[in-house]
Amino acid sequence: MANRVVITGMGMVTPLGIGIETNWPALLRGESGLDYITLFDASEYPTKVAGEVRGFDVCRFVDDPARFEYAGRNTRFAVAASKMAWEDGGLNGAELDPFRVGVYLGSGEGQLDFDNFVNAIAFAWTNEAVDVAEFCQRGQATFHERRELEQEPSMPAGHVAALFRACGPNSNCLTACAASSQAIGEATETIRRGDADIMISGGTHSMIHPLGMAGFNLLTALSTYDGDPKGASRPFDLSRDGFVLGEGAGIVILEELSHAKKRGAKILAEVAGYGSTADAYRITDAHPDGRGAIEAMKGALADAGVAPADVDYINAHGTSTVVNDKVETLAIKRVFGDYAYEVPISSIKSMLGHLIAAAGAVEIITCTLVLRDGIVPPTINYQDPDPDCDLDYVPNQAREVAVDVALSNSFGFGGQNIALVIRRFAE
Repeated sequence: MANRVVITGMGMVTPLGIGIETNWPALLRGESGLDYITLFDASEYPTKVAGEVRGFDVCRFVDDPARFEYAGRNTRFAVAASKMAWEDGGLNGAELDPFRVGVYLGSGEGQLDFDNFVNAIAFAWTNEAVDVAEFCQRGQATFHERRELEQEPSMPAGHVAALFRACGPNSNCLTACAASSQAIGEATETIRRGDADIMISGGTHSMIHPLGMAGFNLLTALSTYDGDPKGASRPFDLSRDGFVLGEGAGIVILEELSHAKKRGAKILAEVAGYGSTADAYRITDAHPDGRGAIEAMKGALADAGVAPADVDYINAHGTSTVVNDKVETLAIKRVFGDYAYEVPISSIKSMLGHLIAAAGAVEIITCTLVLRDGIVPPTINYQDPDPDCDLDYVPNQAREVAVDVALSNSFGFGGQNIALVIRRFAE
């Protein structure tokens, strides 16, 4: 019989602030963390709004800040969120077998990755071509100047492992918008099969830089809304015109149940079900019939042993793109039937923007807090109903709802689909 997996600690860094105690009340108030971009000059870009993390200083979370002086922005976010989750889980000073503690993150590139790479190319650019020798020389010089080049998305997982002496399984996945949900699902499987007692899992990402913005603009995926920045992300609304980039990190401590009970840990929720599929369709578009999303949700429900009617809340992927919101709505209807019109659904991307590889983990934390407090955060900026999106999206105001089972959806570019079932813990 597979081991049961519970959540015993949580930490988050988002455009709404640092930590659960800051983010959760703001989400319930329906506050927006979106504003005009300050990390670079976006005046010539079609999109000028993002969800930036402001007032963040990794020195608040580490004893040796010099160690992270040259670390990427994504790594710093991951370190802070992991520190908060570790402390929330009561693990400071705990006697642990380091080889039974692992890390599984969904992590994307950091800002330094692109800056360093582009600068090296610019240095080596001659006569409309790149001089490879000059490129290598510049790369070597930059390495010596900065001592560390965070060119790999797996760097945050390495830093987190070193910080907590987590010598067990260490992995990173970069399946776009589904990454941190997939990481949590795979970390759960690691514990279920007995390969670890504790997994530090979740995701981190920061794509608010010229290359990230230009790429998504070229795909016409980003909102070009030119009104109040706080109204730019409008999931399920008829006027939605694309997602808004955000940045941040969400980390959970996943733990094998008997291990958690033995050390007297507080148990926040149980990860009960995990479903994973691929659309096998197009790189940027969801399958129009929602086939991958449907099977991911069905798989997660079956894995958890719950029926659709047992689900009390759905945290939607809800990106605010025309296609995604329409297809996700269709998929929910196919899985839940008539009950789809009764279950409350919300998208916190309306307030945070899309944290890309970190989005799913922050949404799993949200589901856990919904279980704890019996309050569902709203989908803000919902003003004009879309006939193709006609479910209960908890518009504009939080709602008290008794929730024992929550479903969280994450669908990524490339056709990755992840669904997770989070359940109130019961013996």
